[in-house]
Amino acid sequence: MELGLVVSTLGRVEPLQRLLDSLSGRLASGDELVVVAQRNLAEVTALVERFDAGRGRAVVTTSDPGAARGRNHGVASLVGDDPLLVFPNDTTWFPAGSLEALRALPAETRLAAMTVVDEHGPKFVLPSAGTPFDRWNAWNVIEMGLLLRRSLFDAVGGFDPSLGTGAPTPWQAGEATDLLLRIDDRLPWETAQIRWLPPSVAVGGIADAHGLERAERRRKLRAYGRGLGLVVTRWRYPWPWRAAFVGGGLAFGLRHGGEYGALDGWWVFVGRLEGALGRTFGGSAAVQAVRR
Repeated sequence: MELGLVVSTLGRVEPLQRLLDSLSGRLASGDELVVVAQRNLAEVTALVERFDAGRGRAVVTTSDPGAARGRNHGVASLVGDDPLLVFPNDTTWFPAGSLEALRALPAETRLAAMTVVDEHGPKFVLPSAGTPFDRWNAWNVIEMGLLLRRSLFDAVGGFDPSLGTGAPTPWQAGEATDLLLRIDDRLPWETAQIRWLPPSVAVGGIADAHGLERAERRRKLRAYGRGLGLVVTRWRYPWPWRAAFVGGGLAFGLRHGGEYGALDGWWVFVGRLEGALGRTFGGSAAVQAVRR
C-alpha cells in the first residue's frame, strides 16, 4: 500500500516540525508527502528540505487559502498511480507503528477511517469493524482520520473548497462529512466497503481550543458550527434531528467541560443555527475559524 500524505498548512513551522519528526525516515518506496504552504513558503520549504524522507518523496507547493483547497491542490501534486490518501493537519503527528499499520492494509482497501487522539483522548469514537456506513456515523470521521484511494477522491471531485477552515465563506467545517456523504450518494458500493480501523491505529493531534484565548475559541466554535449546520441542511437530514443538532449546541460546553466553558455552548448554537439557515447574523460573514 503506497501512501499519499497531504498537509495543508498556514506555515506554522513549530508544529509542522513535530509532524515531520514523527515521519522522519519512515516513508517507504512509493510513499509521498506533499506540504501545501499557504503562508511562510520559504520557511516551510527549508524545513522540508532538511526532512529525512527515507525511500519516499517529499515536496512543497502552495495554493490559495483554505484547508480544503490546499488538500485538493496537494492531491493533484502527487505522482503515484493510486495511493491511499492521508490528510494530517500541521498540528498532527504519527505514533510509532501507525504508518506501518496503514501500509499493511489489504490491497483492496478503498475507503477507511482511523482514530484521532488529542490530550483529552479520542476526538471521536469510530464504529466497530463491520458496522455499515450510514449518514449518522459519517460524523465520526474527521479530516485527519479519513483514508481513501486517490481514484475515489478524484471520482467525486475531492473536498468542497467552500467548506472548512480558511475557506472564503462562513462555513468553516464539515468538509470530510460532506465528502463521505457525496461518496455514499454517488458511489454507495464504496462506502459499503469502508474499513473502520481499530483504536490502536491512530494519529495524534491537539485539541481544537489549544492555545486559544476565550474570544478566539468562541469565534472558532461559531465558525465550525456554521459549517456543520450547513452540511446538515445540504444533505437534508430529518427536521427533528436538525432541530436537536442545533439546540444541542447549547450543551456543548457542559459536555466538554475539560476543554470549554459552560457559556461556550451559546456560540456553538448560534453557529449551527446560522449554518442550518444558510445565513449569518451581524457582521460575522467574513470571520474565518483560524487566523494564525
